[in-house]
Amino acid sequence: MDTTNIKEVVKEKYGEAALRVLTGGSSSCCGAADACCGTDTDPITSSLYNDAQTAQIPEEAVKASLGCGNPTALATLNPGETVLDLGSGGGIDVLLSARRVGPAGKVYGLDMTDEMLALARENQRKAGVENVEFLKGEIEDIPLPDNSVDVIISNCVINLSADKDRVLREAFRVLKPGGRFAVSDVVTRGEMMPEIRERVLLWVGCIAGALEENEYRSKLTAAGFEAVEVEPTRIYRTEDARAFLTGQGIDVDAIAPQVDGKFMSAFVRATKPDSCCGPSCCS
Repeated sequence: MDTTNIKEVVKEKYGEAALRVLTGGSSSCCGAADACCGTDTDPITSSLYNDAQTAQIPEEAVKASLGCGNPTALATLNPGETVLDLGSGGGIDVLLSARRVGPAGKVYGLDMTDEMLALARENQRKAGVENVEFLKGEIEDIPLPDNSVDVIISNCVINLSADKDRVLREAFRVLKPGGRFAVSDVVTRGEMMPEIRERVLLWVGCIAGALEENEYRSKLTAAGFEAVEVEPTRIYRTEDARAFLTGQGIDVDAIAPQVDGKFMSAFVRATKPDSCCGPSCCS
C-alpha cells in the first residue's frame, strides 16, 4: 500500500476527528466512509481511562482520545523525567503524564495534524499544565535531539505508520541510554488476512497496519532495544471483529470468525541499553 496515501488519509481522518471535538461534537469517526479508531462503544477504544484520570483533564481531551490502551497507567513515569508521546492527538496522555513527572519534568507531544495540535494546546490551556510542549512533526522523523528523552509513550499510533522500522529507529535515537519504550498498540497473533491488509480505511481504523506480535519484537530488537515484551491488554473476539469490519466492503460473516482472538491491544515495552554507544547513542 502506498505510504504517502496512508499518511494523507490518516492526517485527513484524524484532522476531521479533532474538528468535531473543537466544534462541540464527538471524535467518533468510524464507519465505511468515515473510519478511524475511536467511539464510545468501539471495542478498541472504549473504557480505557478511569474516573480519577478523566477528572484531571478537560472533557475535550477525553472526547478526542482515539487510543487502544492507557500507556500512562502501565508505564513507569518518575518525577523529573522527560517523556515523549508519539502521535499525541488531543493530548490526553501528555496531560496525564505531565502530572506524573511533576513540575521538574517535561512532556512533549508530537503530532502531524494541525487540528489535533490546536485541540491539544487548547486542552493544555484549560488544564493549566505548564510542563508540556506540543510539537508538529512525524513519528518517522522526530524533531528532538539524540539521547534527550527518558520515556517514549504512544497510544495506537505506531500501527498507523507505513514505515515502522524507521519509527522504532527514531525512538531509539532520541531515548537516553537506559530509556524506556512503553506504548499501547494493536498487534496481531498470526498472519493478517489480505482482505484486511489491503483496505486503507481499515489501516486508518487501527487494524490493517497492526504488526504481528513476534514481528514487533523482532523490529524492536533490530532497532537496538533489549528486554522487549508484548503484553496483551484486550483481545478482540468475533463480535468485536464485526464492529470494526462492518461497512468496509468485505464479507463480514465470513471473515469475523477467522479473526477471533487474532487481534489485540497490547502494552509493548523495551529498553535502550545503558551501555549503548554508537551514532545514535552517545553524545
